[in-house]
Amino acid sequence: MDALETTTLPPERVDAYLRRIGAARPARPTEDALRELQMRHLTSVPFENLSIHLGEDIVLDESALVGKVVDRRRGGFCYELNGAFAALLRALGYEVELLQARVYGDDGRLGIPYDHLALRVRAEDGGGRAWLVDVGFGDHSTFPLDLDARDEQKDPAGVFRIAECSAPDAAGDLDVVRDGTACFRLERRPRVLADFTAGAWWHRTSPESHFTRGPLASLLTDGGRVTLSGRRLITTRDGAREERRLDDDAELLAAYRDHFGLRIDRPPVPLHPRP
Repeated sequence: MDALETTTLPPERVDAYLRRIGAARPARPTEDALRELQMRHLTSVPFENLSIHLGEDIVLDESALVGKVVDRRRGGFCYELNGAFAALLRALGYEVELLQARVYGDDGRLGIPYDHLALRVRAEDGGGRAWLVDVGFGDHSTFPLDLDARDEQKDPAGVFRIAECSAPDAAGDLDVVRDGTACFRLERRPRVLADFTAGAWWHRTSPESHFTRGPLASLLTDGGRVTLSGRRLITTRDGAREERRLDDDAELLAAYRDHFGLRIDRPPVPLHPRP
């Protein structure tokens, strides 16, 4: 599918997707509606990597991605979540392009090419303004970020800034910065979903990928976030943090169900456990 081609998502699938995220169908593809759709997605569909640790395949195909989110009521990581959300937004009339990014590690080094998939979206009423839309980075901005602005953008998740890259080998790229720390480096060239196949394969197989080291699920909540990392259940609300270990398998599966809406029949087993 070309980056600007309209989606093949039929109307009944659009309605089912909107029900999944608890959103009404917008009358028009406006910027305000885009903000609402991103927020609804982040509070309804978890960022999770359980397929890696349950032995499930990850297929970068629009129909499969939407099916996972809508029919199986699962989440996913960036390629899956932003790939599915792109299909929904296109069906609603937004102009959507897939962009590749490389994520900054804790040591400041960049990850692999096609490390992350993000979206550039334009609305009907925006006069051509481009928005960075991202429902697949985990803990990130609650609302879309203005890709053309270079000043600070305040969001419930922090203060964001989009800066032109100064590195000589990154001319034209953009750094997405949160609270003074660079999150990822974004290319402006549009991509297609198939371009991310190698990156997705690396992240779901390599011992060097943090996704293979343990199961993770995370969801934005009212006033905070809930995360299940391995067997550690971490909840934050209004700045207060609580952590609890779930050693019992039944308790673990109940936590996936009750906090994330994820119904799985067995505990996920780390593919490449941390040493």
